Amino acid sequence: MTVDPVEVVVVFLRSVPALPAGSVTGDHVGHQAGQPMIYVEHSGGFRMVRDRMDRADIDISVYHEDRKAAVDLAYRCRQALLEELPGRVVGGAEVLDVEEISSPRYEPDSTSREHMYSGEVALFFVAA
Repeated sequence: MTVDPVEVVVVFLRSVPALPAGSVTGDHVGHQAGQPMIYVEHSGGFRMVRDRMDRADIDISVYHEDRKAAVDLAYRCRQALLEELPGRVVGGAEVLDVEEISSPRYEPDSTSREHMYSGEVALFFVAA
Protein backbone atom coordinates (compact mmCIF):
# COMPACT_ATOMS: atom_id res chain seq x y z
CA MET A 1 0.00 0.00 0.00
CA THR A 2 1.21 3.50 -0.74
CA VAL A 3 -1.13 5.47 1.52
CA ASP A 4 0.61 7.98 3.80
CA PRO A 5 -1.04 7.58 7.22
CA VAL A 6 0.15 11.03 8.34
CA GLU A 7 -1.71 12.59 5.42
CA VAL A 8 -4.84 10.62 6.34
CA VAL A 9 -4.79 11.94 9.92
CA VAL A 10 -3.81 15.50 8.92
CA VAL A 11 -6.63 15.73 6.36
CA PHE A 12 -9.12 14.34 8.88
CA LEU A 13 -8.08 16.58 11.80
CA ARG A 14 -8.16 19.65 9.54
CA SER A 15 -11.87 18.91 9.03
CA VAL A 16 -12.64 18.95 12.78
CA PRO A 17 -14.30 22.33 13.42
CA ALA A 18 -13.18 22.67 17.07
CA LEU A 19 -9.47 22.68 16.12
CA PRO A 20 -7.80 26.01 15.27
CA ALA A 21 -7.52 26.68 11.53
CA GLY A 22 -4.00 26.10 10.24
CA SER A 23 -2.82 24.35 13.42
CA VAL A 24 -2.73 20.74 12.13
CA THR A 25 0.53 19.83 10.40
CA GLY A 26 2.83 16.95 9.55
CA ASP A 27 6.00 18.96 10.20
CA HIS A 28 7.44 21.79 12.31
CA VAL A 29 8.34 24.00 9.33
CA GLY A 30 7.28 27.58 9.99
CA HIS A 31 6.07 26.97 13.54
CA GLN A 32 6.51 29.98 15.79
CA ALA A 33 6.60 29.39 19.55
CA GLY A 34 3.33 30.56 21.05
CA GLN A 35 1.19 29.57 18.06
CA PRO A 36 -1.07 26.56 18.56
CA MET A 37 0.21 23.50 16.68
CA ILE A 38 -1.10 19.96 16.36
CA TYR A 39 1.82 17.92 15.05
CA VAL A 40 1.07 14.51 13.49
CA GLU A 41 3.96 12.06 13.26
CA HIS A 42 4.20 8.44 12.09
CA SER A 43 5.84 6.56 14.96
CA GLY A 44 5.64 2.96 13.72
CA GLY A 45 3.29 0.20 12.69
CA PHE A 46 3.26 -2.83 10.41
CA ARG A 47 1.36 -4.74 7.71
CA MET A 48 -1.56 -6.57 9.35
CA VAL A 49 -2.85 -8.51 6.33
CA ARG A 50 -0.67 -9.04 3.25
CA ASP A 51 -1.71 -6.79 0.35
CA ARG A 52 -4.77 -5.64 2.30
CA MET A 53 -4.52 -3.91 5.68
CA ASP A 54 -1.93 -1.79 7.45
CA ARG A 55 -1.56 -0.61 11.02
CA ALA A 56 0.13 2.76 11.51
CA ASP A 57 1.05 4.10 14.93
CA ILE A 58 0.54 7.86 14.98
CA ASP A 59 1.82 10.29 17.61
CA ILE A 60 -0.16 13.51 18.09
CA SER A 61 1.64 16.39 19.84
CA VAL A 62 -0.35 19.48 20.76
CA TYR A 63 1.54 22.72 21.47
CA HIS A 64 0.00 25.84 23.00
CA GLU A 65 1.21 28.73 25.15
CA ASP A 66 -1.68 28.07 27.57
CA ARG A 67 -1.64 24.73 29.39
CA LYS A 68 -5.44 24.42 29.69
CA ALA A 69 -5.87 25.16 25.98
CA ALA A 70 -3.20 22.55 25.13
CA VAL A 71 -4.88 19.78 27.13
CA ASP A 72 -8.32 20.71 25.78
CA LEU A 73 -7.06 20.49 22.18
CA ALA A 74 -5.25 17.22 22.90
CA TYR A 75 -8.40 15.61 24.26
CA ARG A 76 -10.51 16.96 21.38
CA CYS A 77 -8.05 15.33 18.93
CA ARG A 78 -8.26 12.11 20.92
CA GLN A 79 -12.06 12.16 20.82
CA ALA A 80 -12.15 12.86 17.08
CA LEU A 81 -9.65 10.11 16.25
CA LEU A 82 -11.24 7.44 18.44
CA GLU A 83 -14.92 8.25 17.93
CA GLU A 84 -15.27 10.05 14.58
CA LEU A 85 -12.53 8.72 12.26
CA PRO A 86 -13.34 4.96 12.20
CA GLY A 87 -15.44 4.05 9.17
CA ARG A 88 -14.47 7.09 7.11
CA VAL A 89 -12.65 7.28 3.79
CA VAL A 90 -9.94 9.95 4.02
CA GLY A 91 -6.83 10.68 1.94
CA GLY A 92 -7.01 7.48 -0.11
CA ALA A 93 -7.65 5.19 2.86
CA GLU A 94 -10.66 3.59 4.45
CA VAL A 95 -10.09 3.74 8.19
CA LEU A 96 -11.39 0.53 9.72
CA ASP A 97 -10.60 1.31 13.35
CA VAL A 98 -8.52 3.48 15.65
CA GLU A 99 -7.19 2.22 18.99
CA GLU A 100 -5.51 4.23 21.71
CA ILE A 101 -1.92 3.34 22.55
CA SER A 102 -1.48 6.12 25.10
CA SER A 103 -3.74 8.96 26.18
CA PRO A 104 -2.46 12.56 26.11
CA ARG A 105 0.31 13.16 28.64
CA TYR A 106 2.03 16.39 29.63
CA GLU A 107 5.50 16.86 28.15
CA PRO A 108 6.49 20.54 28.06
CA ASP A 109 8.84 21.37 25.18
CA SER A 110 12.37 21.70 26.54
CA THR A 111 13.44 24.17 23.84
CA SER A 112 10.50 26.55 23.41
CA ARG A 113 9.06 26.01 26.92
CA GLU A 114 5.60 25.70 25.34
CA HIS A 115 3.03 23.46 26.94
CA MET A 116 2.78 20.20 25.02
CA TYR A 117 0.55 17.16 25.39
CA SER A 118 1.16 14.07 23.31
CA GLY A 119 -0.69 10.82 22.83
CA GLU A 120 -0.52 7.92 20.41
CA VAL A 121 -3.08 5.94 18.44
CA ALA A 122 -3.00 2.92 16.15
CA LEU A 123 -4.77 3.45 12.82
CA PHE A 124 -6.04 0.34 10.99
CA PHE A 125 -6.75 1.00 7.31
CA VAL A 126 -7.02 -0.32 3.78
CA ALA A 127 -6.56 1.52 0.48
CA ALA A 128 -9.83 3.07 -0.66
